[in-house]
Amino acid sequence: MDMIKVKIDGIEVEVPAGTTALEAARKADIDIPTLCYLKDINEIGACRMCLVEVEGARSLQASCVFPVTDGMNIKTNTPKVRAARKLSLELILSNHDRKCLTCVRSQDCELQDLSKRLGVDDIRFDGERHDKPVDSFSPSIVRDPNKCILCRRCVSVCRNVQGIGVIGATERGFDTMVEPVFNMSINDVPCINCGQCIIACPVGALREKDEIEKVWDALNNPNLHVVVQTAPAVRVALGEEFGMEMGTRVTGKMVAALRRLGFDRVFDTDFAADLTIMEEGHELLDRLQGGGKLPMITSCSPGWIKYCEHYYPEFLDNLSTCKSPHEMMGAVIKSYYAEKNGWDPADVFVVSIMPCTAKKFEAQRPELSAVGHPDVDVVLTTRELARMIKEAGMDLTKLPDEGFDPALGDSTGAGVIFGATGGVMEAALRTVHEVVTGEPIDNVEVHAVRGIEGVKEAEVQLGDLTIRAAIAHGTANAKALLEQIKSGEKEYHFIEIMGCPGGCVTGGGQPIVKAKTYMELDPRVVRAKAIYEEDRDLPIRKSHENPSVKKLYDEYLGEPNSKKAHDLLHTHYTKRSVY
Repeated sequence: MDMIKVKIDGIEVEVPAGTTALEAARKADIDIPTLCYLKDINEIGACRMCLVEVEGARSLQASCVFPVTDGMNIKTNTPKVRAARKLSLELILSNHDRKCLTCVRSQDCELQDLSKRLGVDDIRFDGERHDKPVDSFSPSIVRDPNKCILCRRCVSVCRNVQGIGVIGATERGFDTMVEPVFNMSINDVPCINCGQCIIACPVGALREKDEIEKVWDALNNPNLHVVVQTAPAVRVALGEEFGMEMGTRVTGKMVAALRRLGFDRVFDTDFAADLTIMEEGHELLDRLQGGGKLPMITSCSPGWIKYCEHYYPEFLDNLSTCKSPHEMMGAVIKSYYAEKNGWDPADVFVVSIMPCTAKKFEAQRPELSAVGHPDVDVVLTTRELARMIKEAGMDLTKLPDEGFDPALGDSTGAGVIFGATGGVMEAALRTVHEVVTGEPIDNVEVHAVRGIEGVKEAEVQLGDLTIRAAIAHGTANAKALLEQIKSGEKEYHFIEIMGCPGGCVTGGGQPIVKAKTYMELDPRVVRAKAIYEEDRDLPIRKSHENPSVKKLYDEYLGEPNSKKAHDLLHTHYTKRSVY
């Protein structure tokens, strides 16, 4: 690799040829402000916040797209640069809906941060403002065009990372909007509700559908028994909302907070992840041994499921019929748990704390109502839970560590790793290996299926059976994999697909990471590391060894894939039109 030397604010740095001025400055520990920039996703130089002065150039240059050359001299902090950046910011603010006190992104807004940094203490230009209706028809995502700053980060992540492209720039000039085509609601286009657009948005133009009040109402209803369950990825991200280091595990503190909020029982979705492995693992074996539809594709990610329904309906029969873990848990709570306690399922209210906005859509699917009532009543994101905890006046960092309630709170390391891409595959292989061979797997950590490569492949030997497996995360990667299968280029027995890049740890409902942080840390890696640490720390690491899961089968379900298990824990999917 050719290396070149450049000077930035008098500091000489050596960087690879082709490096942008922004990246070179970061190497010199110089922080150039950005707004539209999102590393490897949106590098278009549109916002003009990253302007720099280049010796010999006739005008200021957008450092995020300007490649440096050998001997170049760059200045990032001249009066001309500061004035140009501030002017650009003031023009953005001139028609922005500045209701910061009531904005969900207040104090977590990149536009707000820049205004403080660049010393904007007055609005010099109070321009004409858009007054567009807020699109709140989706069960998962709310789009407020009046807060949009046209950075196009959401457009890039939807089109380039997820391979969908249901939002884009319309009109021109001052009338430019970022929206679905033909003024349609985001609910009426083939959006998969993954929420990656929310994660990418630097302001409050995109947010999750807030359902906190529904939960407060349920908690204050003396006629309801309110149960909460938490997904594995929540425990390795919630702490970030309280100033803790990324990847800090707060499992015990999270449980303590939920009890103090007033939930009658605090259960662990990891229990249902173990249950999913029992059902899905045996379903895979049935297909392998009975000539069933292959490859079997996991069905835990509701964003991926909706993507398949819209874009690849020919693969619907390949999907595992298993419900996602939190929906399985809801079904078990409203049947087995309610029956044991003599309660009417109508009086049991189930709240899921998820890293995912797509699960809000999933919870209102009519086919997910095993006992005549929705399996799950409300889904809250990690961010919504953080807001509830703060509203209740609690400091998560100071809470004691408490354990989940027994039985449906018991889980194994296999359930925990569902939160990272490759985790469902690894958990399944830990159990299927033992079912097929009668011998415990030599090493429960299947590193071949770990990592953040877009598509991973592995061959696993199960006695005389060789399983060809693949893992994809992010729907653009899923698309590439499915096209290879359709063409006959690839053949597999088992495929795991997660709708979000990195899996649930970077789901659309997780704490929002500012663009600057992506230059230093990869949340997919840091949060997944914490997931695997929790797996290693648990005494039981295989789903089929979970004593509470065994008890559920002994007392209620009979055996994996039994008729009762199918009635409660399995479902079907439906072809959806693209428009």
